Amino acid sequence: MNDDRTPLLEVRGLTTEFVSERNGVRRVVRAVDGVSFDIGRGEILTLAGESGSGKTVTALSILRLVPPPGRIVAGSIRFEDRDLLTLGEHELRRVRGARVGFVFQEPMTALNPVFTVGDQIAEALEVHGLAKGAAAKARAIELLEAVRISEPARRARDYPHQLSGGMRQRALIAAAIACQPPLVIADEPTTALDATIQAEILDLLLAMRKESGVSILLITHDLGIAARVADRVAIMYAGRIVETGRARDVLAAPRHPYTRGLLASLPGPIPGTRLEAIPGGAPDLARLPPGCAFAPRCRDRFGACDASRPEAFSVSPVHSVRCFLYGGAA
Repeated sequence: MNDDRTPLLEVRGLTTEFVSERNGVRRVVRAVDGVSFDIGRGEILTLAGESGSGKTVTALSILRLVPPPGRIVAGSIRFEDRDLLTLGEHELRRVRGARVGFVFQEPMTALNPVFTVGDQIAEALEVHGLAKGAAAKARAIELLEAVRISEPARRARDYPHQLSGGMRQRALIAAAIACQPPLVIADEPTTALDATIQAEILDLLLAMRKESGVSILLITHDLGIAARVADRVAIMYAGRIVETGRARDVLAAPRHPYTRGLLASLPGPIPGTRLEAIPGGAPDLARLPPGCAFAPRCRDRFGACDASRPEAFSVSPVHSVRCFLYGGAA
């Protein structure tokens, strides 16, 4: 039986692959490779890393929304004491939206252009049997007001193209929380928004957590966002979590060279300071080196890094890192 100390979501060994074949050559891309993490009740976990690191595929895997030819090949995803990987499609539909809300990365593609914003939020309520007709439309207006959209009754009658980028993102959040789910997954919710609107969206997420106790899995490539809102942070590289811990620990004293590189690439408080880019580029997931996937880009690389993949090493009871600098090397 669950209590407040039991994680709301427990992901263990999640592995998702994309398999394709061309000219008789089979290509396997392991986009998510043995990923494990927990999210506590009322907690914000930020999953961070460069584009292509596996963050979005991890999020989609949780609700089994990975598009073909992708498929989950291993792991477990326990949510509210049920393994989502064992549920039938009918049962899973009851979880999507009602128990886990999803804020997609691109509002213009996530919102249907031929229906009003209010109708799309009302539909989420109707599908899950929480309200219908006029009651659903009235609740949609309340939700738009809750996500701080001005003149919500008028905006509910607007189509997505009539809203600004920030308003569309707020509308997606309204739809995601319509059924009052205990968990919301937000995939890059501040992408392509200016700094002021970004700050407003992040403040909204924090207010949601404070008011309703919702847990949030926040996907981002920006560690500045993680520093602002996260309780804990997990850093992904080449489909694996390479460092995880409390946000204040990981961001104040990063252990993995990749985490340090991400932080060094952020603008600092002193104008004119040169940013430090991580050398090289993200690896081809179908042709990873036999050792540490980050080794070809790492300034701290040594012999063990090329020989095998590092396992997770605990640098404290609440902070772990996959790096031979801290353990496992001969």
